[in-house]
Amino acid sequence: MPLSVRLKLSTLMFLQYFVWGAWSVTTGTWLGQTLGFTGEQIGLAFGTTAIAAMISPFFVGMVADRYLATERILAALHVIGGGILFYTSTQSSFGPFFAALLAYALCYMPTLALSNSLSFHQMSEPSRQFPAIRVLGTIGWIVAGLVIGSLGLEATAVPMRIAAGASVVLGLFCFALPHTPPRGRQRTTIADILGLDALKLLREPSFAVFVLGSFLVCIPLQFYYAFANPFLNEIAVTNAAGKMTFGQMSEVFFMLVMPVFFRRLGVKYMLLVGMAAWMTRYLLFAYGNNGALVWMLYAGILLHGVCYDFFFVTGQIYVDQKAPKDLRAAAQGLIAFVTLGVGMFIGSWVSGRVVDAYATGAGAHAWDRIWMVPAAGAAAVLVLFALFFRSAEAPGTAKVGASSLPSEV
Repeated sequence: MPLSVRLKLSTLMFLQYFVWGAWSVTTGTWLGQTLGFTGEQIGLAFGTTAIAAMISPFFVGMVADRYLATERILAALHVIGGGILFYTSTQSSFGPFFAALLAYALCYMPTLALSNSLSFHQMSEPSRQFPAIRVLGTIGWIVAGLVIGSLGLEATAVPMRIAAGASVVLGLFCFALPHTPPRGRQRTTIADILGLDALKLLREPSFAVFVLGSFLVCIPLQFYYAFANPFLNEIAVTNAAGKMTFGQMSEVFFMLVMPVFFRRLGVKYMLLVGMAAWMTRYLLFAYGNNGALVWMLYAGILLHGVCYDFFFVTGQIYVDQKAPKDLRAAAQGLIAFVTLGVGMFIGSWVSGRVVDAYATGAGAHAWDRIWMVPAAGAAAVLVLFALFFRSAEAPGTAKVGASSLPSEV
């Protein structure tokens, strides 16, 4: 792959996740502290990306892949999305804000798959070349958090406006990306897009437990994504957005060492460690404070690498190994729909209701009680997996290289 193409793809990934990281981390703080939204309303606002995650595969599979050059649809979605996101930042009541943010999410979420597919199209060896380019996305997210946190903008609409401007810049940059023509009018059905052909894999009890557990664990997970930043700001942690980027830094580290753990632990115990990390993170948040026990808060943030990599990335690898070759794409699509879509949306609503239930007045909350709810939920899924999930793979037999591991923000 020519150096010029590598640089363009790296820039694409950096800006792609800079945009997301710039607005999503601190939006809960702005909505709660400044606009006075309830916990349920904040949770539902974060659920817009989950709704879009359920809808965007139809757009990608039925339209973008068949009729439009990828770089052009990326340009259009990011420019239009930037305008919508700026408009969203001007809203102060829930109804218009939710509708505008949902419209933006419907523009943004398809670009995640499209940016990956455009990158793969330019690579001769994606498994070797993609990780080094995709890691720029994680760096973009980290830079966004450091900038927003250091400028003290977390309780304002400015982060969303920064993201809107970056989205327009990214859209214009997309016109400079290598031309990636559509695949043509191939026959694609709704069953293909949703991965319904993979439902036959549910006949195996362990795979069914994996799908059910993945869905259930996404409900307590959304507590972190929607309310970690409001929590840290409410207890007066300085530069909360910047400190939350420690989680992405740990994600990069644990991604690199995952092959070692795979060989030693195997799939089942990797998944169990991941779920135990989510439970531990919430317990640390419940008992930590911004005084002598502030180390608990930092530890909870740093656990992000284990929380995400050991459960979600391991799960993606498990699905790839478990599904027959002709069903792998369908199985990954099914898991994404169940977790990033349905599970995260329910988690958004539930987390908001719980936060409201433990409001103590004057914008304050009993966070120790709030965090115990997702801790208990993660513990319940942990027990479910420990008792009923069986992996045919024994520790020491897993063969996975760092270059084959997918990555999160």
